[in-house]
Amino acid sequence: MINFILIFNRQGKIRLTRWYQYMTDKQKSSLSQDVVTQILARKRGMCNILELEGRRETRGKAIYKRYASLFFCFGIDWNDNELSGLEVLHKYVECLDQYFGNVCELDIIYNYSAAYQVMDEMLLGGHAQETNKKTVVKHCKGFDKLEESDSIVHNLRASNIA
Repeated sequence: MINFILIFNRQGKIRLTRWYQYMTDKQKSSLSQDVVTQILARKRGMCNILELEGRRETRGKAIYKRYASLFFCFGIDWNDNELSGLEVLHKYVECLDQYFGNVCELDIIYNYSAAYQVMDEMLLGGHAQETNKKTVVKHCKGFDKLEESDSIVHNLRASNIA
């Protein structure tokens, strides 16, 4: 099970987070700061799996991968398979890449709702639900078309009232 997702840049600025395990805001802040600091301190050739020690609620592993200027990090349970977690992480990045067309940090900053939408289409409660890229991107683009048609109808109604 995925407990949390962190996406941050090389300077340590967190761009996107999602928590699937209950923690207080203080615990979330402390854990995310610790994970980001530890990952940024590691050398490029080191293993992409980081053991999280500490209190019971924060025990587990952080798996991460760097794509261009962003680090994508999943917090998983202690006994979960790291390679399957890395596979889901990579599939998420591939879906973002296909949705945005070569995703970059600015896409996530300015279109964070779309990045969350892709995430929600793939994951449900910390478990992978859909791993087919084409299906995920097709559903997300379908949502975009619905939002677009809804805003057009809203604008037409507003112009008819005025």
